[in-house]
Amino acid sequence: MAIDGKTLKGSHERCQGKKALHLISAWATEQHLSLGQLKVDDKTNEITAVPKLLDSLLLKGAIVTLDAMGCQRRIAQHIKAQEADYVLAVKENQERLYQSLQKTFLKAEVQQFNAMTYSHHETVEGDHGRIETRRYTVLPLMYLHQFKCRWSGLQSLVQVESQRQVKGGPFSQEKRYYISSLPMNAPLIANAIRAHWRIENNLHWSLDVIFREDQSRIRKAHAPENVGWLRRFALTLLKKENSFKASIRRKRFKALMDNNYLNSVLHAF
Repeated sequence: MAIDGKTLKGSHERCQGKKALHLISAWATEQHLSLGQLKVDDKTNEITAVPKLLDSLLLKGAIVTLDAMGCQRRIAQHIKAQEADYVLAVKENQERLYQSLQKTFLKAEVQQFNAMTYSHHETVEGDHGRIETRRYTVLPLMYLHQFKCRWSGLQSLVQVESQRQVKGGPFSQEKRYYISSLPMNAPLIANAIRAHWRIENNLHWSLDVIFREDQSRIRKAHAPENVGWLRRFALTLLKKENSFKASIRRKRFKALMDNNYLNSVLHAF
């Protein structure tokens, strides 16, 4: 389950000082289901809104992934309290944890992980002249045991090294860090990290490109939030309807023109 936020850029109303609506969504990455959404109030942010969204969901047995904004001890505690696991991206907003991860993995690399307990997984992907190699290295918590009491259920420390080469272009390299309550299992954690991007590719991209959400000027009262949920619900139904093998855009048009197909979409579950 991936959780991430998205701003409805056209929902602002400058003459009344109203900012664009920001929604956080929960997306089941394997089933392509929109599980919930929550409005982020103007006087708060995602850090305070995410626990409220988590409380509205049944998380038992799920793997919950969040970006660096969601890397908070309170959020990790909420997830573990519901008998779920987490994979959280770590950046400079958690400065001490981030620097500790950097130093630990650098030291491990210098000694080539000699006599260390670790799990490793590597993937290579290529298309349109681009080749990207990702190396996932997972260490057990014992190498940073001082964080055991601070992060509920923490078991694994993760480094992802990405190397990207575009044909005729420069070579780039990046390292990212994560913490997880999952056991030291690099393939499992790697799959969870990669699956997180499906909320961007399968939900947010579809809302912007197919449903033109950012261009919508619906902005009165609760209308932006309500219509935002209807879009997500419609997208979920269209993805689940399999009798017509076509893009989401073509499925929408067919549902507009054919009442029988529309009925199939509405009964997709």
